[in-house]
Amino acid sequence: MSDAPEPPALPVTFRPGRTRAVLLTAGAAIFVVITTVALLLEKLSPGERLSFVFTAALLFGVLVLLARPKAVADDSGVTVVNIVSARRLAWAEILQVNLRPGDPWVFLDLSDGTSLPVLGIQPGIAKQHAIRDARALRALVEAHSLGGRDGRHDEHHG
Repeated sequence: MSDAPEPPALPVTFRPGRTRAVLLTAGAAIFVVITTVALLLEKLSPGERLSFVFTAALLFGVLVLLARPKAVADDSGVTVVNIVSARRLAWAEILQVNLRPGDPWVFLDLSDGTSLPVLGIQPGIAKQHAIRDARALRALVEAHSLGGRDGRHDEHHG
């Protein structure tokens, strides 16, 4: 592939920075607003105030979970951290990195025949950044592959 970028130096972390910033900022703002409202409403009992704060903390926690996804590449492989799960992959397990038009995030084709979503690289509100990250991860996979692994590697770059 002639337009393949040079692989980035390892270790490298891929994450949707803008999306993460929006989620964490919104979560903090929601927590502050709901907690402030709970403290300012004079007719609320202490239990009701506590339920407001608990609800605000729960909403903030959900947004923190949504901001969690990332992919960390190092010398031995890639760790994919999605919303509630994490999976460690050796380089040899990754056959292909896919980000096709319309995909919500990158997908890794794995040697066991399955596909793993990588929510840490998503075009959402930063499409060009996600494309750069997908290309960088693809370059890393290619650099760590064993002789191109039967030619499947370059068939479906998107």
